[in-house]
Amino acid sequence: MSDFVSDVAAIRRRARQHIEKGPVTGGYKADLPRVIAVLNEVPATEIVCVLRYKRHYFTADGINAQPVAQEFLQHANEEQQHADWVAQRIVQLGGSPNLNPEGLAERSHSQYDQKAALLDMIREDLIAERIAIESYSEIARWLGNDDVTSRVLIENILKMEEEHADDLRTLLATLAPRKRRAGRKPAKG
Repeated sequence: MSDFVSDVAAIRRRARQHIEKGPVTGGYKADLPRVIAVLNEVPATEIVCVLRYKRHYFTADGINAQPVAQEFLQHANEEQQHADWVAQRIVQLGGSPNLNPEGLAERSHSQYDQKAALLDMIREDLIAERIAIESYSEIARWLGNDDVTSRVLIENILKMEEEHADDLRTLLATLAPRKRRAGRKPAKG
């Protein structure tokens, strides 16, 4: 690792320039309008997830529904927090979060779902989490070191999405009926 060298006088001088830009300093390397546009896809994705999880929370039915519904509610609340965090970051960057309901589904990477069966709900939520994981991984890689704060925010959200996917996978494995392999007869006991 090379020695760290910093021109503190130059940093101080640059900090006094364009102070109206707040945290966006001369050291910001990313394409700011493009970053804001890409980040605006995240609240749309998260809000669609909130709506899907809330619907699943309210409509979950069956013998195992109560604990699963509570998991749906927890995930909905966390997805809302993700949307809020990214909206705040967009404002910090001098942008405006696009929370307009019109076009929300088109801006979202995940899809809304109206499945009625509990296992189908879990599967659809798991698929949506997997979409978010892949999308947010791509966004984090794209941001790289040009906007470290936004990248770290997306990485933190990504970590939570991976936890959601793991929760849903566990629920699915626990609740889904085990299928016999084709051609095998059940063991005699």
